[in-house]
Amino acid sequence: MSELDPLARNLLAATLARVPFDGWTWSTVETAAGDLGKAPETAGRAFPGGLRGVLSFFLAEADRRMLEALAKIDLEAMPVRQRIATAVRVRLEQATPHREAVRRALALQMTPAYASANVVRTVDAMWRVAGDSATDFNYYTKRALLAVVYGAALLHWLDDDTPNQAATWAFLHRRIGDVMRIQKARSQLDSVIAKATVPIAAALARHGPRAVRDWQT
Repeated sequence: MSELDPLARNLLAATLARVPFDGWTWSTVETAAGDLGKAPETAGRAFPGGLRGVLSFFLAEADRRMLEALAKIDLEAMPVRQRIATAVRVRLEQATPHREAVRRALALQMTPAYASANVVRTVDAMWRVAGDSATDFNYYTKRALLAVVYGAALLHWLDDDTPNQAATWAFLHRRIGDVMRIQKARSQLDSVIAKATVPIAAALARHGPRAVRDWQT
C-alpha cells in the first residue's frame, strides 16, 4: 500500500457523499478535500490522474472489497455457476449504499473520454476467485460473456426496487445459467474439433506434403 492510499480512500469516501448531489466532477473532489479540512490541491496529490483516476480508484476499491468478502466464503464448496453468481451479488450488494454514485459513474464511463478496462479487471477478478485458470482462447470468451452478464445485472440492479433486490438475483441466476450452457456447448465443439484433427495430423505425419495435396484436392 502506498502512503497515498489512506488519503485517497478518505477523499473517495468524502467524494462519494457529495456525488449524488454534485455529480462526478473534479470540483466535487476538491470540495470533498475541503470537507476533510484539506486544501483543494490535495485532490491532485491523491489522484494525479484527475477525475479518471478517481473513478478508476473507486472501481478498484470495489474489486478489492469484493475479494476480501469472497475470501471469507467457502467458494470451493459451490459449483462454478454459484461461485460466479456469488461474486457478482457480493459486488453489487456492497455497492448498495452508493447506488446513485454507481449510476453516475456508469453514465460517465460510457463516454469515450472515460471508457476504460475497469470492467475487464472486475470480471477477471471474479473468474479467478471462482477458480478459473484458463490461459487459452477460453480465457477471453469467459470474460467477455461475464462482462455482458455483469453489465446487464448492474443495469437491472440500478432500477430494482423489489425487496432485497430479489428481481436482480433471479435475473442474475438466469443469465449465469445461459453463460454456463454456452461454455458447455463450446467445450463440446472444441472436443469435436480436436478429435477431428487427430487423423489429419496423423496423415500429415505419415505422408507429409503428399497428404496435404491429397486433402486439398
